[in-house]
Amino acid sequence: MNAIPTPALASTHPPSLNGVARLNHLGVIRVEGEDAAKFLHGQLTQDFSLLGLEQARLAAFCSAKGRMQASFIGFKRSPTEILLVCQRDLLAATLKRLSMFVMRAKAKLNDASDAFALFGLAGSSIQGAADTPWALSTVGPASVVTLYPAEGVARQLWVAPVDAAAPQGEVLPLDTWAWSEVRSGIATVSQSVFEAFVPQMLNYESVGGVNFKKGCYPGQEVVARSQFRGTLKRRAFVAHCDAALHAGQEVFSSSDAEQPVGLVVQAAAAPGGGCDAIVCLQLSGLESGSLHGGSSSGAALTLLELPYALLADI
Repeated sequence: MNAIPTPALASTHPPSLNGVARLNHLGVIRVEGEDAAKFLHGQLTQDFSLLGLEQARLAAFCSAKGRMQASFIGFKRSPTEILLVCQRDLLAATLKRLSMFVMRAKAKLNDASDAFALFGLAGSSIQGAADTPWALSTVGPASVVTLYPAEGVARQLWVAPVDAAAPQGEVLPLDTWAWSEVRSGIATVSQSVFEAFVPQMLNYESVGGVNFKKGCYPGQEVVARSQFRGTLKRRAFVAHCDAALHAGQEVFSSSDAEQPVGLVVQAAAAPGGGCDAIVCLQLSGLESGSLHGGSSSGAALTLLELPYALLADI
């Protein structure tokens, strides 16, 4: 594996990360049928065949070249029903492509976004224990997934039928939730970065997003080769910038005005001013020069401490 340079540390001023945020930017693909888990097991980077009713999965849907076309948080509502939560801007195209592979599998896919309400919970609004990422619990009609924390604050994803009572808690602004997503370091694929990364470029193998012991899925050979042959040359980092950044924006080194060394994966306004972002960077680009958004003379980026450990091997 490539050595990961130690980033300089920087800090922003965390807001009160506490309350309930409605997540209208997310949608739901529902997969139903006795082959639902088996079907998804053959399409995504994670093991769905052994998925129980007390765990969720972080997973990617890749092209034949191993490039991420979507990312999901997936879980079972029953032995024959699985929900996949993803970005709404990718949902329709992802649903269409996934449906092409169903063939004779006893599985039916549909856009169930209007049937479910999604909320982000943080701080005192957490339901029960929330110390094991991707753990799944049931609260009445709601399915509650424990997410990675942000700034040490516990977070959960709440998914319930649209007519169910909403979770209780003070209103958490969506902008603050979006910032917490960035600071958790868990990247979500959107249309702006469609097919830009193999999963390990977003550290998915280190945060429960890739299972290297499962069978084949689209792009599996490329993903495995990146891991076992040590060919991975890009990694995801969390960064701060005094200027606004946006998903899909290129990152440059001050030492090279021509070729970008990275890409912004997602970004959110930082509570103390400026912007925090998850950025995917060439490891070689960290070795000389400073990092800048948009051009080699753009606003400077400062790398923050990654909030989880990267796996040295598997």
